[in-house]
Amino acid sequence: MAAADLSHRFAGESVGRALELVGERWTLLILREAFFGVQRFGQLARNLNIPRPTLSSRLRMLVDVGLLDRVPYSREPERHEYRLTSSGRDLFAAIVVLMRWGDQHLPNPDGPPIVLRHHPCGQHVDPRLMCAHCGELITARNVTPEAGPGFRDRVASP
Repeated sequence: MAAADLSHRFAGESVGRALELVGERWTLLILREAFFGVQRFGQLARNLNIPRPTLSSRLRMLVDVGLLDRVPYSREPERHEYRLTSSGRDLFAAIVVLMRWGDQHLPNPDGPPIVLRHHPCGQHVDPRLMCAHCGELITARNVTPEAGPGFRDRVASP
């Protein structure tokens, strides 16, 4: 069986759509901080050393697209914190994969600056991408891209 021609897959494909929202450096770093429990504007600004107008813009976008919720925590003066939504929490794996890649391919001579402890077993995690059906490790060499239900062939029907 011949492989499907997916050469035009870039029009509207999932990675491109996701990167439109989160593919900018500051956005990913804000999400990383949110995963590590940072919720307040001032702490984000300090931790990231990000210009405040840039932080305001990115936070507004992340709220608008539904990755963060803006929740009041003080009325006098009015202050808000930013909490991950369910959709935002679903990006955790992407952040962990980037962190793992950086630790492996751009290592700090003293070792990883941050490690993650798995609560159920108490061990430091070594995250891997696994198949939910068979439990095998997923790699670039053991998967094949195929047209999915949302794939639209650009060739018009006669």
